[in-house]
Amino acid sequence: MTVTGSDAWLGIDLGTQGVRVVVAAADGGLLGEGSSPLTSYREGERHEQDPEQWWRAVCTAIGQARAAGADLSRVKGVAVDATSGTLTMLDRQGRCATPGLMYDDGRAAAETEEVNAAGEQQWAQAGYQRMQRSWALPKLRWLLHRFPHAAEDGWRLAHQSDVVNRRLAGHEVPTDTSNALKTGADAAQVSWPERVLAALQIPRALLPDLVLPGTVIGEVCAEAAAEAGLTEGTTLVAGMTDGCAAQLGSGATAVGSWNSVMGTTLVLKGVTEELIHDPHGVVYSHRSPTGHWLPGGASSVGAGLVAREFADHDLEGLTREAAGLLPTGLLRYPLVSTGERFPFVAPEARAFGSREPATRAESFAALMQGAAYIERLCFDYVDQLGAPTDGPVILTGGATRNHLWNQLRADVLQRPVTLPRNAQPALGMAVLAASSRDPLDSVATAMVRLDRTLEPRRSEQRPHEEGYLRLLDLLVQRGWLPGVVAAHARERTAL
Repeated sequence: MTVTGSDAWLGIDLGTQGVRVVVAAADGGLLGEGSSPLTSYREGERHEQDPEQWWRAVCTAIGQARAAGADLSRVKGVAVDATSGTLTMLDRQGRCATPGLMYDDGRAAAETEEVNAAGEQQWAQAGYQRMQRSWALPKLRWLLHRFPHAAEDGWRLAHQSDVVNRRLAGHEVPTDTSNALKTGADAAQVSWPERVLAALQIPRALLPDLVLPGTVIGEVCAEAAAEAGLTEGTTLVAGMTDGCAAQLGSGATAVGSWNSVMGTTLVLKGVTEELIHDPHGVVYSHRSPTGHWLPGGASSVGAGLVAREFADHDLEGLTREAAGLLPTGLLRYPLVSTGERFPFVAPEARAFGSREPATRAESFAALMQGAAYIERLCFDYVDQLGAPTDGPVILTGGATRNHLWNQLRADVLQRPVTLPRNAQPALGMAVLAASSRDPLDSVATAMVRLDRTLEPRRSEQRPHEEGYLRLLDLLVQRGWLPGVVAAHARERTAL
């Protein structure tokens, strides 16, 4: 069945601080948007939310979209994304029986060691080598230690998106391999690793069935339609994590294409035909709705330092001054927090500069330049792993509001970069919902509107490559960047 001009698609993004929804037409026009805040409880390693608020916030956000002019009767499908690794447990009636443990809840340290010991071969086969304590499977073990009666009482694991999907459908629904990746799902086989689960004494009955993202998993039931203002029978499509949703919303769905998100931190996600295996566990891959793979990694470098260091400054004025200073001989490694995760693992890594800045503008210029150099190193790293890196590069995230930074990134990468107009995870879920009828790549091409493309300036290539090589040397000298990674990056320069 072909999408007609009157069709619309609803994307729901379950974030940390709130829920966002968009209603998008088949040509990508936004017919309405809405949002609703979420509240968290944080204390030390603990980060929880009341999972019952997720559905209430979804209904409020959809109501806002309707009030903004969206004709919800046009909506033919809906998909939901959620924060990766966030989970709760549901009782037999589908009610939330535990708090929602959020994506960065870090209390499952001991359980992580158990999980990695039991699943060492499985996690290596999956391409990411080891689980981290914020991942969902260690947190499920942590919950089972505190609720030992869960299996006996018929409780079931539910990722954040599963909670909302169950309310939409009115019954149990499968979970997608994207949200279930950190729960140990084998995305290649679309199955649970039952041997590992048995070793961890996790009954298979606790886990939902698995499907690929983009699979139709049900329809909106009468009760949910009445509460949310949707049409009963609207198609419900299995979603993805918020990071993957953002990638779809950028339009980076074809093999070889990349979405580079410069927000608080830098996230790079691409598309490959085959699963990428990273011996260092820096890069891991989700499964695309097309059957391809979505490798990616998250750095601790990013634009987060801008708010921290220049909150009281005129950023437009600083940008104008910085333009005349680039490329700058001041090299900065702009870590937002201690420790690096991508393109290398160095828990002891710290932010540094090669010297003291002469002015605030020079410090700002060096921050932007340093982040761009690390972005280039991320591309060099995934190239070393065998991923194709010659496709389109699409920039999203808060840093794209700075025109100078966008051009700098094109100059450092020495390749064109494209900026989409309305990239956001909720739009990515509208794209995924529409892909239940037409191929994902063609839907993304139709629905993701591109704003402009920036070409690299060849005159900037040599000075930036000289600075990039100097930064590589400084990272190697500190013992953080493996020599083999640095050598490959050097080989990819023109010098």
